[in-house]
Amino acid sequence: MSAKAPDDGGARGEGRILLVEDDAGLQRQMQWALKPWPAVVAGTRADALKHFRGSDDFQTVILDLGLPPDPDGASEGLMVLDAILTEAPQTKVIILSGNTNRDVAVSAVARGAFDFVSKPVEFDVLKLIVQRAMRMFELEEENRALRRHSDERLPGIVFGSPQMQQVAQTVERVARTDAGVLILGESGTGKELVARALHDSSARKAAKLVAINCASIPENLLESELFGHERGAFTGAVKQNIGKFEQAHEGTIFLDEIGDMPLTLQVKLLRFLQSRQFERVGGRQTLSVNVRLISATNQPLTTLVKEGRFREDLYYRLNEISVELPPLRDRGGDAIILAHHFRNIYNREFSRNLRGFTNQALVALQAHPWPGNVRELQNRVKRAVIMTEDSTITAADLELVAAEPRNLNLRHHVQQIEQSLLREALAVSDNNVSKAAKLMGISRPQVYSLMAAQKQRV
Repeated sequence: MSAKAPDDGGARGEGRILLVEDDAGLQRQMQWALKPWPAVVAGTRADALKHFRGSDDFQTVILDLGLPPDPDGASEGLMVLDAILTEAPQTKVIILSGNTNRDVAVSAVARGAFDFVSKPVEFDVLKLIVQRAMRMFELEEENRALRRHSDERLPGIVFGSPQMQQVAQTVERVARTDAGVLILGESGTGKELVARALHDSSARKAAKLVAINCASIPENLLESELFGHERGAFTGAVKQNIGKFEQAHEGTIFLDEIGDMPLTLQVKLLRFLQSRQFERVGGRQTLSVNVRLISATNQPLTTLVKEGRFREDLYYRLNEISVELPPLRDRGGDAIILAHHFRNIYNREFSRNLRGFTNQALVALQAHPWPGNVRELQNRVKRAVIMTEDSTITAADLELVAAEPRNLNLRHHVQQIEQSLLREALAVSDNNVSKAAKLMGISRPQVYSLMAAQKQRV
């Protein structure tokens, strides 16, 4: 039954509402007010859970906390809330609360409820909250579906945005070849993860992927780390050392932060790429290895080439195919997808059972610019899972500033686009309505209608 599926799954429902309310008169009023959504009613905890467990299409539950045998308290309602969110954390539960138990309703939201409505119920307000809950359910379900799709295509890479879909397509195509790949992107965007995906999807996956960060090793030791050294090659070389290139034979070597490689070593790397041969430091024997080279940097290599800090011929050798990773701030809804992904990971690692993120947290995740990209997001979610004392993660738990939710009304955005195009068309046509209509591909009356709407807004 999909309503019981874990947070990662769950089928998209058909919009039915489970209304848990013991007052028969209010049941009928709310069923009428909620049309065209069909509302299934239940008057007790047992009936509510029976209906919920017997169906797979309840996206939204409207729940009165005061149910018999505790109509003046909240114990029965809270048990219904806990049971529903344990079985189907993706369900949006809207709490009905009287003035006397408003504090309890607020605490229910902290336990994972979507929102609450005070009694006496204003049906227009309730319908708006239900619309918002269903829209949020649909968005989260789309994100879950996208994440499942991305997991199937490229294990280890979690995404849903068109920008990352394009990256995934490139990786899938390139992985089957032995072409050298240069991965570009800001720090924390997942360059090593993409290198791993390239290796794991290639014919070399049975052999090693050997990674080395060129910026983390002192210049005088980097050559030895890459190519190895013979005993006595320098002070402290008490035994022969096998370098990363030899370790990666028949597999892949990943040179991270290639922009920090010193010029003297760039010469030796270029010679290796041309001949596939090298000598260990202090050695005379010429060695050959069969490796695929993947490199990455967060620096603008073309600028370093112009400044003479990176060899142009090496740049073109490394850059047979480039993969540019977009920063997280440019990846649409990926911040939310990744946040759920990391929550699931750390729930298991730290034996927590956090049900998700509050609405304010989701808005804050979307609004934050993520200067540290995916690595910053991962660290914030990890800390929140460890530290939060509630059942859901708040914006404060993530140490993010709560922001106003983005307007997702399609008509609103269409109107904005229409007005923007109208202003541009009138400017280009010098306020000639006929020319503006032709530019916009609409009739003159439609242009006049848009102009009238523009004046009303002003």
